[in-house]
Amino acid sequence: MAQDGGYGDWIGRSETRAEIACAAPLEGLAALLDHETPPWAEGLVPPLGHWLYFLPRAPQSQIDVDGHPKRGGFTPPIPLPRRMWAGGRVDLVAPIRVGAPMERRTTILSVTEKTGGSGRMVFLTLRQEVFADGVLAVDEEQDIVYREAASGPQAPPPAEPDPRRPERERRIEADPAALFRFSALTFNAHRIHYDRDYARDVEGYPGLVAHGPYQAMLLMDHFLRGTPRAQVRRFEFRARRPLFDVAPFDLCLLRGAGGADLWTRGPDGAAAMTARVEALG
Repeated sequence: MAQDGGYGDWIGRSETRAEIACAAPLEGLAALLDHETPPWAEGLVPPLGHWLYFLPRAPQSQIDVDGHPKRGGFTPPIPLPRRMWAGGRVDLVAPIRVGAPMERRTTILSVTEKTGGSGRMVFLTLRQEVFADGVLAVDEEQDIVYREAASGPQAPPPAEPDPRRPERERRIEADPAALFRFSALTFNAHRIHYDRDYARDVEGYPGLVAHGPYQAMLLMDHFLRGTPRAQVRRFEFRARRPLFDVAPFDLCLLRGAGGADLWTRGPDGAAAMTARVEALG
């Protein structure tokens, strides 16, 4: 059963931030993805590259025990301690040139509380509108899920292997160095991605957790490697199961009309993140 949980007054709130689309984060992304020559258009921010800007800047004194900024401020003070990016929908409306002045307007679209087999959860949906050179470039919705504290080890429940046969796949070693570099690139201090003791002993995970945005960017990169400089128009993704650094995982792709279906496949054969990319070229 879903309800607003008393957060109705927060819906519709917005804030705006300014940024310059500088080249340095893109060079870091290319290094993390192991590219000498990236498969995106030179002089432009690549698809999903806007995630490397408008990073959190909370003072160290405002960082909570999990590494996230303390509750309150722009977003509602949801008391559930575990936070993860559950998915989103990204419309890439216009290109962003490197060096362009940008502005991002964030609006709270909904706050929904649900109770199910995994306990109490609160879903926060944000709209992110990114303008570059005064033109709308990205129109995005982000789904953030808040969950109750872990009561013990949190091994994912058994799942059926994904029956699809990808036409192209690539294995990824989710080693701690790669996870740390992505955390550094996005200024993400969430401890489940680099602090093994915290991830295991506090949140109950068997290892370090592979970031949802990192998986999404790996899937986008997997698509672009086969279709360099494609004009991506839309990207949708949903995190279904966590992945950990204790075993490698696979990037999978199946082409279709106007784009491709993508997914990360865990060591058990089940899909951990599913995505759809729509593109020209």
